[in-house]
Amino acid sequence: MKFLSSKLYRFAVVAAASMGLAPAAHAQSAALDPAGSGVIFNAVGWLQGTLLGNVATSLAVIAVGATGLMMLTGRIDWRRGGTVILGCFIVFGAAAIVAGVKSAAGMG
Repeated sequence: MKFLSSKLYRFAVVAAASMGLAPAAHAQSAALDPAGSGVIFNAVGWLQGTLLGNVATSLAVIAVGATGLMMLTGRIDWRRGGTVILGCFIVFGAAAIVAGVKSAAGMG
């Protein structure tokens, strides 16, 4: 089971990192769109909608459930379990975090 918890942890980290890139790209493109970037912007918007929609919600529920079960049975330490759960909060709150940073910097 150690292999499964290690694999689940790596999957959660990669998923959180890849989902966090789409809102950042969206926030940066709002300031300045170079010519011909509409296709890329649409692709990133589609990716963001896909990864933060039902697919991401289902994966986050599975990750948090599996992590909680492993924490309860003592197969994973509480720090690593907390990291997975905190990562889910960051992924789904990325848009609010970016908006807060932008307003604090006076950009919007």
